[in-house]
Amino acid sequence: MYDRPTNRAAHDAFWVLVRDNLRASGIDTPDALDRETGYLTGWARPDLVLGQICNLPLRAKFLDKVTMIGAADYGIPNCPAGHYNSVFVVHRDAEGDTPSDFANARFAANSLTSHSGYGAPQAWAQLNDCTFRAPMMTGSHDRSVAMIADRRADIAAIDAQTWMLQQRDMPLTADLRVVGVTGHAPCMTFITRQGQDPAIYFAAIAAAIAGLGQVDQESLGLTQIVSLPVADYDLPMPPLPQTINA
Repeated sequence: MYDRPTNRAAHDAFWVLVRDNLRASGIDTPDALDRETGYLTGWARPDLVLGQICNLPLRAKFLDKVTMIGAADYGIPNCPAGHYNSVFVVHRDAEGDTPSDFANARFAANSLTSHSGYGAPQAWAQLNDCTFRAPMMTGSHDRSVAMIADRRADIAAIDAQTWMLQQRDMPLTADLRVVGVTGHAPCMTFITRQGQDPAIYFAAIAAAIAGLGQVDQESLGLTQIVSLPVADYDLPMPPLPQTINA
């Protein structure tokens, strides 16, 4: 889920370790990562070996269709292990210091099926007695950030791990500032097809994380895999408003 040009080699190295660990346990695995198949198609494949899924589509559509292995942990500040949150970002010159100051501004979201970009800010708004405008759909966190930098949008909620990576490789993030954070929720969850023993996959992933070289580990930011209770995923679904094409 965090595969970017700047950390692609690290993801490939991680996959080689996971692949070889799974093969040692008798599980047939492809040689290389598949970067062509779309998320929704990949998660639904009956021969899925390994995927990473956002908790919103997992809850909405895939919970009873896949085997959950464990949640990735990226050491997000102020979040329990295996959890993450989103940061609210606005233009550095915008007036306002809290997300609620931008409730009536142009809200950019990467997708209605994204917890970080849509579900989490909606939950924050409900807890803080405000309502964000119908979102402008951008298609990605990177485009949401670019639209705020260009003043075509006013506020967005960005996955905290994505925001960290963006600050590494997107200079235009210097034109943005953070005005708040959402609550935490289960982070990107590793899954495989139905009917598998999650313990085998969990062990393979945990060993791969431990076996990463320092450069690759720092590039990915992946610290561990965490087994979370299903109850952690029992979150309310966000509303489905009218959207604006960005």
